[in-house]
Amino acid sequence: MGVRPKSRFLTFSTYILSFVGILLSFYAYYVETSAEKDKSFKAMCDFSETVSCSKVFTSRFGRGFGLVQYITGTDSVLNQPNSVFGVLFYVIQVVCASSVLPMLTNVQVFTAVLANCGSVYLAYILYFVLEDFCVVCVSTYLVNAFILGCALIKWRRSQSIQKTKKKHKQG
Repeated sequence: MGVRPKSRFLTFSTYILSFVGILLSFYAYYVETSAEKDKSFKAMCDFSETVSCSKVFTSRFGRGFGLVQYITGTDSVLNQPNSVFGVLFYVIQVVCASSVLPMLTNVQVFTAVLANCGSVYLAYILYFVLEDFCVVCVSTYLVNAFILGCALIKWRRSQSIQKTKKKHKQG
């Protein structure tokens, strides 16, 4: 069974969105590491005291979602910048989008749901705790939402195909 045209569009969309997410994550990593090394560093996304990516990325919430440090410690290899987790997520999305296996479609949806839960959590932190606006952060939240949409459409189609196959085996 070949890939249908609509499926190719979903796959291509997920590739593009993941590529954008990877670029945003690399930029976030660059800003964070540069700001940590040089306190006078000013990123392109630092517009004011309340619209500052550097402020967000260098906060305690910029690593391990502000939570990993309490589980593994601040010096743990698992307490990485959020952007590192972002790159891993986008790579998983590309791998899963490339497959028609139902199990990988489920992984794609699960990781997309997880990423969007992380986005909601970080958006809350951004607005209510840090009282900041981060253009890069909000852009990744949007990318994650669109990736979830693509994954859910693919999953729904996969479920439909599985039901059709079961009917043909029974009939």
